[in-house]
Amino acid sequence: MSEPVIPPDGAPPTLQQVTDALEVMHPLDRAQPWDAVGLVCGDPDAPVRRVHFAVDPVEAAVEEAIAAGADLLVTHHPLLLRPVSSVAATTFKGRLVHRAVRAGLALYVAHTNADAGTPGVSDALARVLDLDDLLPLEPLPGRPELGIGRVGNLAAPERLGDFADRVARALPETEQGVRVAGDADALVQRVAVCGGSGDGLFDRVRASGADVYVTADLRHHPASEARERARFERGPGEGAESGRPFLVDVAHWASEWPWLAGCADRLVVALAADGRTVVAHVSTTRTDPWTLRVPSRGE
Repeated sequence: MSEPVIPPDGAPPTLQQVTDALEVMHPLDRAQPWDAVGLVCGDPDAPVRRVHFAVDPVEAAVEEAIAAGADLLVTHHPLLLRPVSSVAATTFKGRLVHRAVRAGLALYVAHTNADAGTPGVSDALARVLDLDDLLPLEPLPGRPELGIGRVGNLAAPERLGDFADRVARALPETEQGVRVAGDADALVQRVAVCGGSGDGLFDRVRASGADVYVTADLRHHPASEARERARFERGPGEGAESGRPFLVDVAHWASEWPWLAGCADRLVVALAADGRTVVAHVSTTRTDPWTLRVPSRGE
């Protein structure tokens, strides 16, 4: 875990007061219609002294939160994204709910409402890459300051290969590492990012004028077609392997992890302003599902 965020002494808030503060930061109405955000389990009247933050609501995160003495686990990904008719402990998700309830651990989710926020998930990704002049990649209707993804600028142009190194240094280590599609020696400065799965935003990325796009879960066909189109539309002086935007693919978990620390800090500050004290921890446990990478060796 990261070092805890500890405010001045004050009375602990109730779970309702904590979730109210989270929903000021990330209003529920900013979530996509298909999403499942908000309080999953917990007594709104219960006191909250410690809050644990993690990307995934998996067993390792729940056990870590319980071991840390947390009263609330805030995750980015939903546990119950698809509707269920039972949370009996006969399923792995039901067992997780029972484990949390028995331990007095509440569970709260901020997902696509945190993706769309300012600051939000893609803001955090952009800022660890030292991007400035940030704008939403796909603004919310009627709210141009909010939206999915971000586009911004590096302070100066740099080689694509060096930029990929920047990404690798900025994000937590994963077995996938960082994959790149493009000319390593090409210069890039305008950068689009989307924390999580972002291969549905290629049209927005092209319209933004980005030189390179950083996201996760890039599938073969969308990525291949994006590179073929970039080569077809390449500008004067760009070689056959060039064409923009270039692609930088990272692990889904790693792309969203930077948001946790900022959310924890803002929650502690918001509650302290009302004379309420919580201690916030950010999990550093890697919950990316991939655990081993074997380099291709050919024949």
